[in-house]
Amino acid sequence: MAELIKIYKENPNPKEIKKVIDVLKGGGLVIYPTDTVYGLGCDITNIKALERIARIKSVKLEKSNFSFICQDLSNLSDYVKQIDTATFKILKRALPGPYTFILPGSKNLPHPFKKRKTVGIRIPNNAITLEIVKQLGNPLVSTSIRDEDFVIEYTTDPELILEKWDNLVDLVIDGGYGDNEASTVIDLSQGEPVVVREGKGSLEIF
Repeated sequence: MAELIKIYKENPNPKEIKKVIDVLKGGGLVIYPTDTVYGLGCDITNIKALERIARIKSVKLEKSNFSFICQDLSNLSDYVKQIDTATFKILKRALPGPYTFILPGSKNLPHPFKKRKTVGIRIPNNAITLEIVKQLGNPLVSTSIRDEDFVIEYTTDPELILEKWDNLVDLVIDGGYGDNEASTVIDLSQGEPVVVREGKGSLEIF
């Protein structure tokens, strides 16, 4: 049975954030709000938690397309090869925001992702998410929680999310209604921006 906790994005309560951190550090799975749709995440350093997410999504962990949720651009050097000034300027202009950027992966990627040539990086403009990643001390590995209903692709109500995911995750954060439009995905791994998926983030900044 998952626990539902309310956290206000205007002023995330440190006690509630600590509860989330304890769950993550214990290998738990958490559903949390972002600036787009709700995400399913775990501690990037916990192999068992990573394997649980891969099983839920019916993918092999090594071949998964999970994103890394970072606190800010200082996390990049851990997982991304050195990028040029033009690429850095794009990231600085767009983040935090509703974008996922595909960047060339470094040799320091966590063990399950060692063979990846690229990595998806996300810094959502959501105080709850950013505070969780800050207090955790390393990124979350994350994936969107999709709905089987093709009309409503993403569930936006945290209580409905809890109903559906109750037996699969350990904690659901109620951060208010989510969006039903996913992030815009931009591939910067070859230098020039390539739009992989148009979502909530505007393309005008490119």
